[in-house]
Amino acid sequence: MNCVVVAAKRGGQVRMAACLVRASARADVNGVVRRRMGARKASFARQDEVVEATGMEYGGITPIGLPGDWPILVDSAVLECPHAVIGSGVRRSKLIVPGAALADLPGAEVIEGLGVPVE
Repeated sequence: MNCVVVAAKRGGQVRMAACLVRASARADVNGVVRRRMGARKASFARQDEVVEATGMEYGGITPIGLPGDWPILVDSAVLECPHAVIGSGVRRSKLIVPGAALADLPGAEVIEGLGVPVE
């Protein structure tokens, strides 16, 4: 599972969101995410900003325990995974959860087409 943090910008304001897609996909940041966030521009968030905002290690970011105002955008294909491997907040460990459980996280929104298959 990939959990990427996106910074969406509009009118001088920046909003963060986490995107969960299967490891065989990439998040459609400039299409689906940008439109969902109502932003003019969306890009991967800066590493130092994510680490500071979450208190987690880069490379171990987990959708569990993110700041409450961050939406968690979950690709619908994630729900089909019987076992999703996600970060634990530190690089040296991971968590295994049912993919469907990720839709129940606070602030989670399931989005069809968020993940684009990697060729």
